[in-house]
Amino acid sequence: MQTFDLTTLTAICNELRLWWLPSRLEQVYQRDRHTIAIALRTVKQRGWLEISWHPQAAHVCIGDAPPRSPDTFTFSQQLLHQLGGLALVGIETIAPWERVVDLQFARRPGEDTLYHLFVEIMGKYSNVILTNAGKEIITVAHQVNQKQSSVRPILTGQTYETPPTLTSAIPNRSESEERWQQRLGLVPGSIKRQLLKNYRGLSPALIESMVKAVGLNPDTNTDTFTQENWQQLFQMWQQWLQILEERNFQPAFTDSGYTVIPWRSINNDLLTPVKTCQDLINGYYKNKLGQERFSQLRHQLSQKLNNILEKLRTKEQTFSDRLKQSDNADDYKDKADLLMAYLHEWKIGMQSIDLPDFETGQPVTIPLEADKNAIQNAQKFYKQHQKLKRARIAVKPLLDEVKSEIEYLEQVEAAITQIDNYQNLEDIENLEEIREELIQQKYLEDLGYRRSNTNESSRINFYRYQTPNGFEVLVGRNNRQNDQLTFKVAGDYDLWFHAQEIPGSHVLLRLNPGAAAEENDLQFTANLAAYHSRARQSDQVPVIYTQPKYVYKPKGAKPGIAIYKQEIVIWGQPTRIKL
Repeated sequence: MQTFDLTTLTAICNELRLWWLPSRLEQVYQRDRHTIAIALRTVKQRGWLEISWHPQAAHVCIGDAPPRSPDTFTFSQQLLHQLGGLALVGIETIAPWERVVDLQFARRPGEDTLYHLFVEIMGKYSNVILTNAGKEIITVAHQVNQKQSSVRPILTGQTYETPPTLTSAIPNRSESEERWQQRLGLVPGSIKRQLLKNYRGLSPALIESMVKAVGLNPDTNTDTFTQENWQQLFQMWQQWLQILEERNFQPAFTDSGYTVIPWRSINNDLLTPVKTCQDLINGYYKNKLGQERFSQLRHQLSQKLNNILEKLRTKEQTFSDRLKQSDNADDYKDKADLLMAYLHEWKIGMQSIDLPDFETGQPVTIPLEADKNAIQNAQKFYKQHQKLKRARIAVKPLLDEVKSEIEYLEQVEAAITQIDNYQNLEDIENLEEIREELIQQKYLEDLGYRRSNTNESSRINFYRYQTPNGFEVLVGRNNRQNDQLTFKVAGDYDLWFHAQEIPGSHVLLRLNPGAAAEENDLQFTANLAAYHSRARQSDQVPVIYTQPKYVYKPKGAKPGIAIYKQEIVIWGQPTRIKL
């Protein structure tokens, strides 16, 4: 993830000063344990200032409005209690070339500052600290005690101390090329390492873009630099400092990240210009953090399901083995009957006896216990017969229950498998719905997770497609959506599709009254049903379709489970779906 460096911070603060000073603080909302959103209102506009102290993605920018779910964090409530209704009157860095921003709040513009909100963008040490005018800490996003840091503890009630000053040199436009080259080339090493080591205010991404803009490799050793290389790189260095001084930023996305510097060429990447630095930073970190959240959640759910299914399949095998044993229950009764019919054949000390079968007359070898007589051996076989019969009666419903549980969890597993890549926040919401479902079904513990948007009245985000003749096709993304689609959305004229006896999504072909689906519409929908099933990689998949009125939910069935009748089978071809 690209570092929010000093250049980016300077560009962001420059726009904030232009468009959001002064402004009134109306609301504070904490999105998660690393991010707050502050509602600011000016005479012309209202927006949300997003401040993140995430270890890998600390940043500041105008972001999206937060969801309507309740905010249960105390830090945001403390900030609102102290700053609510006050005016943001200043946005300053605490010192040149430092990534610590001082947001200053007063009763109204022109009056003395009452509170300082220090935003420290320092990688894994990032933090947000509220102090009064005397720099006494009132509240802090992440408290640091003496055990965690003897150099700089951060606790409420203490006086705020700025981070230790960096010892490396401050970049300066007045520094000569000779002095600059001497500083970097004194000790041989890669140009990237030498720049980071000798000057403050730089980041790996900035150096790479600067060095590659002149056609050099950031890992090139300074010993191999020609004088022309030094001159070209110094020109880029001066260009960077001039842009910082003149605030002439040009935000753009690149193939490998983003930039606010209009280099002549940047990594040979294609630049996608963005209107403002706020849009650039909000878009980049929202996407990156979304991908990270998506990957973590998907991995957690998949791992949990795999563990549960592995145990259930072991249990299923155990029950199946016991049922197979009970299939031989009548053999024990037959042996007992033979023994009782031929008691006169038994002799003391016999360990086995051969007796003719009642029906075939063929000899049957019956093992015996030598210390028991024929009647006692027969009684043992009768008891074994009864035991196996009771086992079948007891084990059969347990096996059915385990099979039903496996069927349900495989359906959930198929839903997770289909959400294989992160594209937008809807993908995270779908995984969160699956997690909530597993919590409700007691497969996961409720650890106080919060959905990013718990507004149940929000539109269900089904997958949506169009058939060759323009009919709409809806596909459920998870069991909650499957139930919603089948039992609430489906109309009398629609057609319901599902992969036959294969875990997968419920699919609905929407038809208007009097409209009839042609063969290519049915085939297209069947292909979709096959694609959104566990058999996605197969060439052909049996798919059934029927009218929604013939689809039922068994009493007490888990989410996503349905039974149907009067179905028609059609072969779906998932490989023909090109998304």
